[in-house]
Amino acid sequence: MRGRRWLGFVPTRFQLRRFSSFEAPPVPPLRRVVVTGVGMVTPLGCGVETTWKRLIEGECGVRAICPDDLKMNGFEPEVKTYTFDQLTSKVAAIVPYGSSSGEFDEQLWLNSKEHRSIARFIGYALCAADEALKDANWMPTEQDEKEQTGVSLGAGTGSISDILEASRMICEKNIRRLSPFFIPRILINMASGHVSMKYGFQGPNHSSVTACATGAHSIGDAARMIQFGDTNVMVAGGTEASIDALSIAGFCRLRALSTKYNSKPHEASRPFDCGRDGFVIGEGSGVMVLEELEHARNRGAKIYAELRGYGTSGDAHHITQPHIGGRGAVLAMTRALKQSGLHPSQVDYINAHATSTPLGDAAEANAIKCVFSDHATSDALSLSSTKGATGHLLGAAGAVEAIFTVLAIHHGIAPSTLNLSEPDPIFNGGFMPLTASKEMTIKSGLSNSFGFGGTNSCLLFTSTN
Repeated sequence: MRGRRWLGFVPTRFQLRRFSSFEAPPVPPLRRVVVTGVGMVTPLGCGVETTWKRLIEGECGVRAICPDDLKMNGFEPEVKTYTFDQLTSKVAAIVPYGSSSGEFDEQLWLNSKEHRSIARFIGYALCAADEALKDANWMPTEQDEKEQTGVSLGAGTGSISDILEASRMICEKNIRRLSPFFIPRILINMASGHVSMKYGFQGPNHSSVTACATGAHSIGDAARMIQFGDTNVMVAGGTEASIDALSIAGFCRLRALSTKYNSKPHEASRPFDCGRDGFVIGEGSGVMVLEELEHARNRGAKIYAELRGYGTSGDAHHITQPHIGGRGAVLAMTRALKQSGLHPSQVDYINAHATSTPLGDAAEANAIKCVFSDHATSDALSLSSTKGATGHLLGAAGAVEAIFTVLAIHHGIAPSTLNLSEPDPIFNGGFMPLTASKEMTIKSGLSNSFGFGGTNSCLLFTSTN
């Protein structure tokens, strides 16, 4: 019986026969998943209506940063000034805050007494989730409905500003002042946890951390939970609050951020343009309510679109750089198409991941040409990257851009790519990103998200009309 030991247990022949006599587990039929609510906090504004309006009108949420944006209030003024001066990138896409319409109300979401354990990235998620749930008209009060509602919210980095402040306390030998809420504030899964606790949702409670693909993976994973019958409704998306000294300094040292446009912030994020030199760091949150199709129909819910395909892959190439041929992106898009049952020629719009980096944008463009072939160059496929307007929202990017794709289908408008004055030579003829928002019938749209570590995710949405 050597080799059959497991934790000191040696099964008899009779027990082995018993273990091998189980029938295959039941395979539930896959269920269809639709989007019934959306919510956003972005550099373009707080709320879907404000963000979408500004996006379609070609406005930009990128601005110059100042020392106060670094969240170093506990440091000496000269340290803050020195840190700011050392940063090579001095532009960012920051959520506008205040008490006016379209602004993020810090007093409401961050500063009330019961929110001491809530870091900024969690506050953004709570705000976006609240809008999405109200939009979906889903505020269950019955216990069985709460048990059939789950949450899947991720983030890329969590609260780096809290870590920086805690490190200052240690350096100053003042650790007794460390907040007892320090750990709950920095844990990434706390965004899901707080949403779950606020509304009493007792379905799956999930959190993905896959760098800049986090938001897309969170949505795709949530859809699969519904497809396989784990739950009927999921609150899904991504969130990020990365405008702080340590986050910006880290990406500067990585040479990932734009540095050529510090004096022209609105021109800094330029996906697919020859003048691109790195991404613009951003923050925000995107949350959507996903629901099983018949469940949504039975309660008369508004349906924005169906999540028809979800593809994932790994580059297996480099910690930060994509393969120049975009092979990981090709696999993710191909797998999303296969799951959806659609032919590449049936896709009307692509919201590209394109972050405004020299290598990443070219790799994605190559991947799109590979997957969509003649359709990509036929002028029938519209393509854009909305990061020219929002910057790169890291862990929230995939969720916010998935919502943009859903809204493009719902409203029949494909958003533009800002700052595309000299397209990369890879583009020619009919294969060209949109430079102005375009009214068109969009029956299917694809949203790409790629992250450090070679992680890739693709979501494919279709109209239900």
